[in-house]
Amino acid sequence: MQENVLQSWNEAWPTARSCQPLPTGQGVLDPGTFNSIEVDELFDTVNHTSTLAGQSVLYRSLSRPLDNLADINAKQEAVREIRDNPLVRANVENIIAQAASAENRLYVLLFGEFLSAFGTAREQHQIEGYGYKQYVRGVNFVLNLVTAIQNSETPQTPYLQSVYQKIKSFADSNTYSLMVGPVYNSEAGLQSPQERQHSLSPATIFRPRLFKPLLLVILVAVCWGLVQIFPADWLNFSKDGIAIGSVFFLPLLLAYIPVVGGYDRDTCIIPLRERYKKSQELGDLLDGLGQLDELLAFIKFSEGFGGDMILPEMFTSEQHSIQVQACKNPVLAFANADYVGNDFSMDSDRLVCITGPNSGGKTAFCKTITQTQLLAQIGCYVSASAARLTVADRIFYQAPEISHLDDGEGRFGTELKRTRDIFLACTAKSLVVLDEMAEGTTFEEKMQSSTDVLDGFYRKGNSTILITHNHQLVDVFVKRRITTPWQVEFAEDLPTFRLVPGISRVSHADRVAKKIGFSKQDIDHYLSNSA
Repeated sequence: MQENVLQSWNEAWPTARSCQPLPTGQGVLDPGTFNSIEVDELFDTVNHTSTLAGQSVLYRSLSRPLDNLADINAKQEAVREIRDNPLVRANVENIIAQAASAENRLYVLLFGEFLSAFGTAREQHQIEGYGYKQYVRGVNFVLNLVTAIQNSETPQTPYLQSVYQKIKSFADSNTYSLMVGPVYNSEAGLQSPQERQHSLSPATIFRPRLFKPLLLVILVAVCWGLVQIFPADWLNFSKDGIAIGSVFFLPLLLAYIPVVGGYDRDTCIIPLRERYKKSQELGDLLDGLGQLDELLAFIKFSEGFGGDMILPEMFTSEQHSIQVQACKNPVLAFANADYVGNDFSMDSDRLVCITGPNSGGKTAFCKTITQTQLLAQIGCYVSASAARLTVADRIFYQAPEISHLDDGEGRFGTELKRTRDIFLACTAKSLVVLDEMAEGTTFEEKMQSSTDVLDGFYRKGNSTILITHNHQLVDVFVKRRITTPWQVEFAEDLPTFRLVPGISRVSHADRVAKKIGFSKQDIDHYLSNSA
C-alpha cells in the first residue's frame, strides 16, 4: 500500500521532495534513471500547485509513476472534467485557494516546536504560549476542507469521485470526532465522543482555551469559603471585596494560567497532535487535497506551456512502443516557442541507434522521450501534436558514471554493473536508453562488450535506444538489419536539433573545443603568453 504524504514526511517538518524512487526493479523508475533524466528539474517545470500537499503528491507521482493503464486513463478523465466543466474547475480552484491560505496552520500544529510559555515565535514552525491558537487554527483548516467538499456537487469521473470521497470520509473517522470535540480526558486517555460512549471512567473535558467557566467558579467559591472560615480580625482585613481579592483571588489567578495552560498543552494538545500525525484518515485527507491540486496543476502547466500539449493515448501491449509527433522537451521548451520538435516512432523496431557530433541534441532528445513517457504515466499532458504510448513497466536511462574509490571496478566495471542491473530488471514492456556504453576500455573490448550487451537487450524484446559516437558499432547492427539508425542534423556546422535518418561519422570535436576556448590554437596561445 502506498504511503500517504503525511507518512512520507516521517514526523518531520513537511517538504515537497519527501518521496524517493524505489530500488532498481521495484518501480517504474529507479534512482539512477531519476537522476539521469533530471526529474527534479521536470518537477520544477510542471509544478503549478498551490499547496504543499499538492507539491508532495506531484513529486511522488514523478518518483513512482503509475504502471496500470486503468489508473492512468482515470486520471486523464479527471483532468478533462476539470478542464472542460467550468463549474467543476471553479469549485476545485476555490477549494485549493482556500486550502493554500490556511494549510500551514495544520503543519504548525502537527510539527511545530513549542517554546516556553512566555517565548516569542520568530519562525513559522515555532509555537508560543500554550498552543491553544495553533490547535484551533490547525483543526479548523481540516474541518473547513471537509465542509467545502461536502458542499460540492459530486463530480462525474470515477477518479475525481474517489478523491472527493477520500476527503469526505474523514468525517466518519475518530480523528474527525476528536477535532470536532469535545475531547474527554480520563484514565483511559483522550477520548472522542464516539469512544466515550463505551467508557464509564470519570473524565474532564478538554476545550482549547484558557477560560474555563466551571474551574473559575470553583476558584471563586474556594475564596469565598476561606473568607467565611477565617475571621476578619485574624486576617487583619475587613471583609470588603478588594481585601478578599488581594489575599485569596489574585494569587490563585496568577497560578491558574500556567497551571491550566501547561496542563492542557502537556496532557491534551501534544498527545492529540501525536495521534493526528499517525492518523491514516488525516493522511488520506491530505492526499486527496494534493491529488486535486495536482490535477489542476496539470491543466495550468498545459495552459502556460506556449505550444502544443495533449493528453497522450495510452494502451497496453506485449512489447513497449511509442509514436510521437513534434515532440518537445517539457523542460527546455517551456515558454520557448523556438524549440525544435521531433517525430519519433518505435513500434516493431526493438533497437534504435542515434549518432551525431557533440552538442547536436542526442542526449536532450533521449531525455525528451523518457520525460514524455514519465509524464504520460502520471496522467499529465505531454508536449507533442500527437502521442501514442504503451504503459512501460520500467523506464531506464543509463548515463556515463564516474567510478568511486571503493568500488574496485573502475569506470568500465561501474558502468557494466549498472547495465547488468538494467538488463536483469527490464522486460519486453520496458523502455531502456543507453547513453554511451562501455567507456573506460580499449576500442576492441568496447566493440565486443557493446555488441554482446545490445544483442542481449534485442533478444529480450524491450525498446532500446542507444546514444553513441561509435558509428562502427551501429554499422554492425545495421548490417544485421535489426536497428534503425538516426542522426542529429547539422547545417553549416551548426546543429538544427532535428533527428534525421542515417549514421553520423563526424564528431565536430574541434568545433566544441573552439567554443569552450580549448582548441589547439587556444592551447598554443596560452603557452606562448605564459612563456
